[in-house]
Amino acid sequence: MVSVKHTFSYDPFEMEKAVEAHFELLRLDELLRPDMKVTVKPNLLLKRRPEEGTTTHPALVTAIIRRLQKAGVTDITIADSPGGLYTVSQLTGIYRASGMEQAAKETGAKLNLDTNSHETPSRNGVTSPSFPIITPIIEADLVISVCKLKSHCMAGLSGGVKNLFGCIPGLTKPDYHWRYPKEEDFCSMLIDLCETVRPAITFCDAVISMEGDGPSAGQLRQTNMTLCSTSPYELDLALCKVIGREEDDILTIRCAKERGICEKTFDELKLVGDDLFCYADFKRPRTMSMDFLSKVPRFLRPLARPIVDTFLTTRPHIDLKKCVGCGKCAESCPAHTIRVEKGKARIIRSECIRCYCCHEMCPVRAIEVKQNPLLRL
Repeated sequence: MVSVKHTFSYDPFEMEKAVEAHFELLRLDELLRPDMKVTVKPNLLLKRRPEEGTTTHPALVTAIIRRLQKAGVTDITIADSPGGLYTVSQLTGIYRASGMEQAAKETGAKLNLDTNSHETPSRNGVTSPSFPIITPIIEADLVISVCKLKSHCMAGLSGGVKNLFGCIPGLTKPDYHWRYPKEEDFCSMLIDLCETVRPAITFCDAVISMEGDGPSAGQLRQTNMTLCSTSPYELDLALCKVIGREEDDILTIRCAKERGICEKTFDELKLVGDDLFCYADFKRPRTMSMDFLSKVPRFLRPLARPIVDTFLTTRPHIDLKKCVGCGKCAESCPAHTIRVEKGKARIIRSECIRCYCCHEMCPVRAIEVKQNPLLRL
């Protein structure tokens, strides 16, 4: 079941009204106890202001915390492991820029500054046997994931499942791109992670979403909703409909269905609250290789992949005029194929695994996703 509320702005009153409706529609108070330790996990990808649309808006996080406090919960922590280094100084800067610092001040919630993690066995893992999970997630009695609706250059959709990648600390995340360079394997790993973390509640900030080359360099679009579910898979099914994608185009959903842990199709999904706003023209990332392979019969994909990888795959391209030589791309590159030379970043293309971490983490949007001209014919 997924609850939908039309939410046209980040006005605090409107946001608190929407969160209250989600709690009532899904009977979320039944999941809570006053003595619980709750971790609220937003999407804080990198140091961006709320109005830039890359991170979960603090107004939604604030409204969720206030509703938890209304239910008697007092031990509440805001926590995420953004891209890049997982250090106190990095977290402090991102909390401040994203508005989470102010949300904590207004509500009395804690901001996580513990940069430890704990190796945790994967629950029913298929691809990854274990994960290093950040402390506030491990220690929580209940995890609430608060994702941001964005397109994603590798996974197709940044929603409920993908948001949990931020439970892995800092520069360990690029290592997972290196271990699982194929989209299918990477998304299977994300399902293992989702099953391990098992958020009890997943909210989605879809008031203003990001289309195109998300999750950090796309264009903003008013989509006027908040959504909520106790199942991140069902939430992502609804988000597929919102952005005009077929369910099986999004590999995390396809993988969850193949494992039998996402038992519904969109037509079987129960929606409560308001009608779902759907945007058939929601812009897709220019990373088209995944889409191309999804149309090829499964038994032919091993034969088709070399052709796709060679001729039909998009690649990251550095705009040297925009590049400031900060090195964030090199820091986040799991293949270590980026060098900063004479103040500019350069990619060794023959070694690029096309994970788009560099594109995702560039703070000045100097890395573009370039298509093969054949894909534009």
